[in-house]
Amino acid sequence: MRIVSHPRILLIAPHNSYRIAPYIEAAQQLKLDVLVVSQGQYSLVSEVAAGVHVDFQDMELALQQIKEAIQEYPVSGVVGTDDLTVLLASQIGESLGLAHNPPEAALLSRRKDLARAQLKTADVPVPEHVRIQLAQHIQQAENIQYPCVVKPVSLSGSRGVIRANNSQQFSKACERISIILSKEQQLPEEERDYVLVEEFISGLEFAVEGLLKNGQLQVLALFDKPDPLEGPYFEETYYITPSRLELRLQDRIIQCVSDACRAYGLVEGPVHAEVRLKDESPWIMEVAARTIGGQCAKLIEFGTGRSLEEMVLLHAVGNPLPVRNEQGAAGVLMIPIPRAGILRRVEGLMQALDVPFIEDIEFGVREGYELVPLPEGSSYLGFIFASAPTPGKVEKALRKAHSCLKIVTAPVLNVQKQ
Repeated sequence: MRIVSHPRILLIAPHNSYRIAPYIEAAQQLKLDVLVVSQGQYSLVSEVAAGVHVDFQDMELALQQIKEAIQEYPVSGVVGTDDLTVLLASQIGESLGLAHNPPEAALLSRRKDLARAQLKTADVPVPEHVRIQLAQHIQQAENIQYPCVVKPVSLSGSRGVIRANNSQQFSKACERISIILSKEQQLPEEERDYVLVEEFISGLEFAVEGLLKNGQLQVLALFDKPDPLEGPYFEETYYITPSRLELRLQDRIIQCVSDACRAYGLVEGPVHAEVRLKDESPWIMEVAARTIGGQCAKLIEFGTGRSLEEMVLLHAVGNPLPVRNEQGAAGVLMIPIPRAGILRRVEGLMQALDVPFIEDIEFGVREGYELVPLPEGSSYLGFIFASAPTPGKVEKALRKAHSCLKIVTAPVLNVQKQ
């Protein structure tokens, strides 16, 4: 066995995960070594290409390969970056005696249908719901209560989530979701064959970011999501912290998320939750055993003085950081894709950057990239970040900066083969 000077982390990640780079950067800052476990044997990311390459659908073989890879250089912690990898990360943690969530709890955190059933059993407020087989959706259409929301049982980021107000819209939604799922060959067959249908819960939505230690939830941020998410698609836009909600209602939301974590059996690591407030009562929309999506993790650093990835990594090796409460407010706009097409250019960038309190604007795509909106799409155009003395000034700055941008696209030309 090698003698090493730095703790080593197993980072379980899809080869194309945008979370890999921030975790590696955080590990370098903390002087932690990282071994990336992925499917990306031919990845252009050197840490992925040099890591352990496994098949996420063959858990038993993956565990064996990982154990062989760390015989000479043991690890001190394991982190699953995305919904696709949290189950494998929990199984590795259990096998190696590392801090972990029980595999059954990790599965619930990525399977919306199983999670809904578990929360209902535990009397945690969730929408009324039913799981149906996509092939039987026509027969089911008249038995559904409308309005409803139809969603895949395991995709994230609002992908494939569609509101239906009547049986015709329900059938069209199922047909669209069926096409989306047919392209997700990395998912188990059951997760491609079924959808979750649930009642639509009106009300403002909030997000909670936290860390679990021995089953106790430490809240890192409570985000306002000021844009109403009424459908038919549910694209995320604004996240602003600290919340402007009354403290008593904030406490209800946090307690509801804690109850959901307990019902799942989650005990260790990051938690990202989405909650709707209807008539001052919180309803769980999602609880995931991973960090927030996109580049939104940067907001945690505004509020705590620490990067989210640093906190997750140090927690995984048993050395959690104390969280500082910074002054002021911060927010992000996940720039929505206005229409399908080929991105030609973005106009007004300099004017947007000149808006007071705007910190940065990042674009994840370049000219010539095909833009695909929700519900089929799986990414955002980019992110606008702001920090200011108050949440209201943050929101105003983000909206003004967004109004400066003009997204110029060209139609996608489909070439027909003769």
